[in-house]
Amino acid sequence: MIHIVEFPPDGKPHAWFAFDYCDFARKVYAGDALPDWQIFDVLSPGELLAMMELAPDSPEVAARAPAILALAEKHGWETPLYRADYLLGRATLQPQAISEAEACAAALRHRTPLCRIYWTDGEAGDGLERDALLNSGDGYRGREALRAQLIALEVLEGL
Repeated sequence: MIHIVEFPPDGKPHAWFAFDYCDFARKVYAGDALPDWQIFDVLSPGELLAMMELAPDSPEVAARAPAILALAEKHGWETPLYRADYLLGRATLQPQAISEAEACAAALRHRTPLCRIYWTDGEAGDGLERDALLNSGDGYRGREALRAQLIALEVLEGL
């Protein structure tokens, strides 16, 4: 499981969990103002062009889709390009691979800059003991929220 502790600037810290990366992404998408494809997407210049109902050999490509043509000239028509607005910047497309989990973590951190994401039960258990934020000052409320969640999910028994 993935365990998240959020420290909203104007509210009480709270913990929540996701069963896996897909569940994490679904929950992040559901709580975000941006559409899913701006949080994370992978598509080629050819696929972008097809969305405009154009083909690479169409004579109107240069006039109707100059940015897509420039991407194709730089990377090729079939190269997968990654988009993750919170991670890479608005509308940035790059050929270097990023994961959907990274993109969703960036979206979550944009909404709640002070948060912790523990990608495994073991990391969450370690966080209870070793995370400086959870074990200092106002962080104790987040620690207690995470601890209560780990107990409710019977994770602490297995650690």
